[in-house]
Amino acid sequence: MAASSSTILCNASESDPCRDDSAAFLLKLVAIASILLSGAAGVSVPLIGRNRRFLQTDGSLFVTAKAFAAGVILATGFVHMLAGGTEALKNPCLPEFPWSKFPFPGFFAMVAALITLLVDFMGTQYYERKQEREADDDQLQGIVVPLVGEGGCNDEKVFGEEDNGGIHIVGIHAHAAHHRHSHPHGHGSCDGHSKIDIGHGHGHVHGGLELGSGARHVVVSQVLELGIVSHSIIIGISLGVSQSPCTIRPLIAALSFHQFFEGFALGGCISQAQFRNKSATIMACFFALTTPIGIGIGTAVASSFNSHSVGALVTEGVLDSLSAGILVYMALVDLIAADFLSKRMSCNFRLQIVSYLMLFLGAGLMSSLAIWA
Repeated sequence: MAASSSTILCNASESDPCRDDSAAFLLKLVAIASILLSGAAGVSVPLIGRNRRFLQTDGSLFVTAKAFAAGVILATGFVHMLAGGTEALKNPCLPEFPWSKFPFPGFFAMVAALITLLVDFMGTQYYERKQEREADDDQLQGIVVPLVGEGGCNDEKVFGEEDNGGIHIVGIHAHAAHHRHSHPHGHGSCDGHSKIDIGHGHGHVHGGLELGSGARHVVVSQVLELGIVSHSIIIGISLGVSQSPCTIRPLIAALSFHQFFEGFALGGCISQAQFRNKSATIMACFFALTTPIGIGIGTAVASSFNSHSVGALVTEGVLDSLSAGILVYMALVDLIAADFLSKRMSCNFRLQIVSYLMLFLGAGLMSSLAIWA
């Protein structure tokens, strides 16, 4: 009898006592408007604020706000996306083999994190070489870019490069290693670490971008957008296919909160990458529109969608797990480690305390939303 009931449930649309198609449709319109505005506001604040003193990317307020946003993204990956992927791939409607025989959610998350590392590393190498070529062209054209420090040594090496030519793993050690190379003499190691220091021969490319860190910011912003956009589409479709107002209402609040702070983190990375206004606007709009587009797609297919079918469960589980791996990698390596292992953070105890509190607060608040959504 139990097996028969399970078969009926798996082959039919979800039976929900709270189902109300007309009310759900109106709530989806509210969700599109709310999430669109939240995402657009979040990604716009750092882009507009980069021309305002209080929100410039080298300010303490920006660093602490970014730490909060990083906590939100980390909790999204671990608590929401990975949990959702596990729930889908462990669903009893799936055949026992192979889905019950192997921990696929963790495996897919691991694969996504490793692929993201590879893309991160290769992208950084590409942009570093591109910036080096541009710097060489500027020198040939008579634009002086001082790259030679005291003692005739190259004091501004390619980001993450050691004296023996080896390369740090991109992310965790690269930011701190960059600052160690920038101040090899030890004195004044906490003075002017984010400013131009002619006496130490720091090389800065025209426009304020450091030769190596500029490449990192470009890659981080693009990979982060890829990860955020991929799971934004997924959560949008998940909301769109639901016909239950009881499910949609808490999702509107949770996703609006989530999109605002994810947008802030992305906007901060775009701002640090110093993209032209046109490119920055395109990236911001692309992020803001993805979840509403996902809701629209989900709404369009809701009438024929069976969330308990094998295809739907496998697709949802795999995509959720992959998104979790990408978000966890980006949060830990390119957002948290890059800022918390920086010279700026190590030289400012008050900033350390506030940033850690904001990081834990962001992760805690986003995790607590799993109670309702």
